[in-house]
Amino acid sequence: MAGPQYSLGMSVTSKTFLDMYQAMLARFGHQGWWPGDGALEICVGAILTQNTNWTNVQRAIANLKGAAIMSVNALHAAGREKLAELIRPAGYYNVKAARLLHFIAAVHERNGDDIEAFLSRPIDALREELLSISGIGRETADSMILYAAGKPTFVVDTYTYRILLRHRLIAPEDDYETIKELMESHLPLDVELWKDYHAQLVAVGKHFCRPAARCPGCPLEGFPHDPTSGDW
Repeated sequence: MAGPQYSLGMSVTSKTFLDMYQAMLARFGHQGWWPGDGALEICVGAILTQNTNWTNVQRAIANLKGAAIMSVNALHAAGREKLAELIRPAGYYNVKAARLLHFIAAVHERNGDDIEAFLSRPIDALREELLSISGIGRETADSMILYAAGKPTFVVDTYTYRILLRHRLIAPEDDYETIKELMESHLPLDVELWKDYHAQLVAVGKHFCRPAARCPGCPLEGFPHDPTSGDW
């Protein structure tokens, strides 16, 4: 599947990033990430996926939907104990229940049952509020903004750091905001591209660019890289 084509006025770094994207896209196809029935489910998934795999998150979300509480009002009314039991498959269920309730309380206080209204604010204001909620860090906040709100903010995770470090595009000391700015300033302002780019990096990280690199067959194997570079 061919991805978007960009060339006019493109820097070397921008071309490298887009060439990498085309290579990943050719190998994995469009990822269709983030899965979820609507903005609320995506936000809930972004909280539940912390420190676990997506299969476990799917089981937890299925429990919430089976209990008919996948709405802001219903989650807000649910007790912490009940919520923790329902999301048990996602692991750290007591901690995640508290984080989920903190998020839901913020939405409910500002916009009642309307998650779309909560997410409709400008990126900076939305990100600032999300980061003020206990248990929501930068990766989770940016996942909500990009995938649930559909606004351009690049999500940086462990896979992003590891892949870019090993391909000599960042330095070991570069932090989240530095990497985020690098990606945002060298990729076209295209929300769908940013969504799939992040998802492609996740696919590479899971299958090839693991803590112990598995370079043979990786779609990025042909780009300059050092598989012995550190992990994050």
